Amino acid sequence: MTDIPKVDLFVIGGGINGAGIARDAAGRGLSVVLCEKDDLAEGTSSRSGKLVHGGLRYLEYYEFRLVREALIEREVLMNNAPHIIWPMRFVLPHSPQDRPAWLVRLGLFLYDHLGGRKKLPGTRTLNLLRDPEGAPIKDQYTRGFEYSDCWVDDARLVVLNAVDAAERGAVVLTRSPCTSARRENGAWRVTTTNRMTGESKEFEAKVLVNAAGPWVTDVLTRVAGANSSRNVRLVKGSHIIVPKFWKGENAYLVQNHDKRVIFINPYERDKALIGTTDIAYEGRAEDVTADESEIQYLLDAVNRYFKEELTRDDVETSFSGVRPLFDDGKGNPSAVTRDYVFDLDEAGGAPMLNIFGGKITTFRELAERGMHKIEQFFPKMGKDWTESAPLPGGDMDNADYEAFRGKMKADYPWMPRSLRRHYGRLYGARIAQIVGEATSLEGLGRHFGGDLYEAEVLYLVQTEWAQTAEDILWRRTKHRLHLSPAEQAAFAEWFQAYAEAA
Repeated sequence: MTDIPKVDLFVIGGGINGAGIARDAAGRGLSVVLCEKDDLAEGTSSRSGKLVHGGLRYLEYYEFRLVREALIEREVLMNNAPHIIWPMRFVLPHSPQDRPAWLVRLGLFLYDHLGGRKKLPGTRTLNLLRDPEGAPIKDQYTRGFEYSDCWVDDARLVVLNAVDAAERGAVVLTRSPCTSARRENGAWRVTTTNRMTGESKEFEAKVLVNAAGPWVTDVLTRVAGANSSRNVRLVKGSHIIVPKFWKGENAYLVQNHDKRVIFINPYERDKALIGTTDIAYEGRAEDVTADESEIQYLLDAVNRYFKEELTRDDVETSFSGVRPLFDDGKGNPSAVTRDYVFDLDEAGGAPMLNIFGGKITTFRELAERGMHKIEQFFPKMGKDWTESAPLPGGDMDNADYEAFRGKMKADYPWMPRSLRRHYGRLYGARIAQIVGEATSLEGLGRHFGGDLYEAEVLYLVQTEWAQTAEDILWRRTKHRLHLSPAEQAAFAEWFQAYAEAA
């Protein structure tokens, strides 16, 4: 095994947990390879409700420790990535037919105080007939509550972790599934095969990390030939996107008849993101889609509370993801814990760390605790470091995005406001790497429509592993929501020609 590259850590899975672990490990001085079978964040990690939150409803299942840890992480992440994570106020209309008001108030009180809240405003009670936040709500709902959580661009959170990992020395292989992992002479012999080129690579790794999300069991048994007493339970969550139908920047959280809560969040300036469902799922994770019954369920939940009636024709698009929840034996999918569990298999002197469950809010803490699990094998590795380390683009003075906006306006007075906002929100302090020496829109190269210019495309290809039009239009950005079908087709044609010529 001396003729193949030797690394400390080989991570399988390019979702938020895998990218977070690769970043943490690389920052401790370990040599790291991360492989992902598709694009970064192509699975569950780009199909979330796009929130960094404690999980208000988890209090109902007595998940106090999980909520507390998530609330603490909420503030950590907000400081480290203020360009892609920002505060949002949620209005919760109270329905006497569901949870009693005292229970909601108690839950919000705990939510305000469990995590040592510092930056976000606390809960307040609303008169929905008088306060402007109640304007779109039906008059039968007279009372409500407003509380704080945070928005996150989930796919960019994954990519920025991978970028930081790579800049700290990690090798990131996308569209390169791990086709074999075998224990040999106290180490792992790992093979990846690039799906686009057919090229195979081999590595010798001291420790293998299985962060494959919904595919964790498949990697464990089929790829690595191992087994575990733990398992994941696949739960399907679907969202719909509709035109925004209320004024203001606040979001809404409504209680449905089945005790589930549905988020109605402002999205991409003029749209609303509505979700999610919670349905046990037994198919292939790659095949998951939102079915018509789920779409109608979400529309019905909104129409129960809002004056403006939404119909199926209002749904511009939908997406669905499979959450790989740790199987704790609960019958109700909504009651299944969102906590994570590690399984460390040390057979044959070649350790494998398997990760079951988890949620996007606690990815950094999960990565840090995962490193604690394997630190015995790397006695010289560095200490914990990610809690106070900005993600790429997040290194703003005092994590103050509003001050940064002012700086962008001064630095790029020729740039339209919408484009400054787009670059600022996605790339933060790294905007100069895209704009370069440009002093006009013409300097950004070809314009494909909306806020999409060639300079951004080249940056995403060269820095963020974008290899297809969909990588750019849907995961690295959300340009797809702002380009016409003809503009999308023209960009896809141009990008294919560009990729073939590169």
